Amino acid sequence: MEKTFKPQGELTQKKCKPCEGGTKALNLVMIKGYLTQLPGWEHVNGEIVKTFNFKDYHQTMAFVNAVAWISHKENHHPDMEVGYKTCKVRYVTHAIKGLSDNDFICAAKVNALLEP
Repeated sequence: MEKTFKPQGELTQKKCKPCEGGTKALNLVMIKGYLTQLPGWEHVNGEIVKTFNFKDYHQTMAFVNAVAWISHKENHHPDMEVGYKTCKVRYVTHAIKGLSDNDFICAAKVNALLEP
């Protein structure tokens, strides 16, 4: 029987915490549990990734700037690949060479930017 993990609380209400010595990367069960709360995000090559699509370049850049603001406030920064109508956002916690709670907190806040 496969183990499951159900994250506690709303990810968008949490704050990122510094990953210091001894912080361990999340295991696959925890990653899968968090992904159930993040529509459209995928676990690829040790990162979580989502491509966002927009009507035009102006909307794309507005989104990029909003993600930059979230990154600044949380002090946790994604890699972004920006195109005319797309932005691919990738999170991983480099300090621990894997995924941390911070990656999922920020991904949830990025998703919330586009919720009605």
